[in-house]
Amino acid sequence: QVQLVESGGGLVQAGGSLRLSCAASGNTFSINTMGWYRQAPGKQRELVASISSGGNTNYVDFVKGRFIISRDNAKNTLYLQMNSLKPEDTAVYYCNADRKMGAITYAYWGQGTQVTVSS
Repeated sequence: QVQLVESGGGLVQAGGSLRLSCAASGNTFSINTMGWYRQAPGKQRELVASISSGGNTNYVDFVKGRFIISRDNAKNTLYLQMNSLKPEDTAVYYCNADRKMGAITYAYWGQGTQVTVSS
C-alpha cells in the first residue's frame, strides 16, 4: 500500500502562485509515475501534469509555461509549483502514484487539496 497526503492548497488571487506538495509513505520503493490531477465542480477529474521516476515530465496544454512538476525521490515527495494562476484553475487537486507489481499497475490517490483562485 501507498499513502499520499497533499498539502499547500488555499485561496489566492489571480496571477498569484501556490506550491502543492504530496508526501508518499508505505511501499514507496516501487512507485513509477506520479502526477497531479484536478477536479472542478461539475467536471470530470483531469490530468494536470505527470513525472516519471526518471524525471521525464508531461504537461497538459492549459498549464504549460505556468506549472512545474517535480519530485524528490529521497523524500518521497511530489511537488507542483503553480504560477500565474487563473480563476479557471480553481479545483480540488489530487496526487496520484502508480506502482507496478509485475504485470499489474496499482493506482493510489491522495485525499485532495482545494485550490481557489479569485478574480
